[in-house]
Amino acid sequence: MMTDPIADMLTRIRNAQAVRKEELVLPFSKIKYEIAKLLAREGFIESTEKVVNKFDEIKIVLKYKEDGKSSIEHIKRISKPGQRIYVGKDSLPKILNDLGVAVLSTSNGIMTNKKARRVQVGGELLFEIW
Repeated sequence: MMTDPIADMLTRIRNAQAVRKEELVLPFSKIKYEIAKLLAREGFIESTEKVVNKFDEIKIVLKYKEDGKSSIEHIKRISKPGQRIYVGKDSLPKILNDLGVAVLSTSNGIMTNKKARRVQVGGELLFEIW
C-alpha cells in the first residue's frame, strides 16, 4: 500500500483542529515543511518550526478565530499518488472566487495559485484550503 504523506499531514491538521488542540507534531519532510511554512504565511496556521530530535519533526501551532472556530474551514487533497492532477499556467483554478487557496508544487517550489498566476507557472495541484 502506497502512503501519501501530504494527505496524512492534512488529515492530522483537520483532526487536531476538530478537537481544539493548540499544536501538533508530525514527522519531518522537506515538502511538508514547505507546505507548513506556506500555510503560516497565508494565515491558516499560527506558526511552524522544525524540531531537531533523534528524528526531525515539524511543530505546527494551530490558529483559531475569536469565536473559537478553526481558521481552516475546508482542506481537501486534490492530486493523489494514484492520480496526479497537473494544471498549466493558463488553467490555474480560482478557489471560492480567490478567497480560498490552491497549493501547487511547481518547478519554482511550493506556492499558492495566486503566486503561480503572478509568476506564470503551472504545476501539480496538491490541495485546496479555505
